[in-house]
Amino acid sequence: MIRLLIVDDHPAMRAGLTAVLRAEPGIVPLGTASGADDLEPVLRRTQPDIVLLDYHLPGADGLQLCRQLKRRTPAPGVLLYSAWADASLVVPAILAGADGLMNKSAPAPELYDALRSIHRGERVLPPVPNELREAAAAKLPPEDLPILSMALDGVPHGEIASTLRIDPGELSRRVDAMIGALRVEVPASA
Repeated sequence: MIRLLIVDDHPAMRAGLTAVLRAEPGIVPLGTASGADDLEPVLRRTQPDIVLLDYHLPGADGLQLCRQLKRRTPAPGVLLYSAWADASLVVPAILAGADGLMNKSAPAPELYDALRSIHRGERVLPPVPNELREAAAAKLPPEDLPILSMALDGVPHGEIASTLRIDPGELSRRVDAMIGALRVEVPASA
């Protein structure tokens, strides 16, 4: 059974996702939140396996919330969900620790499959072509390029900090700055 929390600022989207996901065997929507302001109480109450997280939220975007969720113990899986999910979002999503990235226009069976894959511990992220790696690298200071490379290769942050002999807090600050530098602006309706 996959215990799921839905975070989206649009009430109709939350209601629709809840109905669609509730109809699928093995997926149990436990609750919803509209954003950062009401997320913590719902997280404490539900303790989900996976958070289906909108990328664009008022007050705090999905990348910031993903970083916060992945710092929890135990950390839930996070599937970033956006109407604008494309290759340009994959690098910031990986840096934020997302387990998956999916476009809201994907058919329901693809969403079910993605949730099941994440629940099994798999990542559901598009490949990062060389041109995206190079474009991301061009926006970052040279000292952050090893962090970027290791993160894109799936190396956990703890191992990155150990390998590069960086204090975990310093690594976290640098990753936050990298995400800020690589943030993709999407329309408010995403």
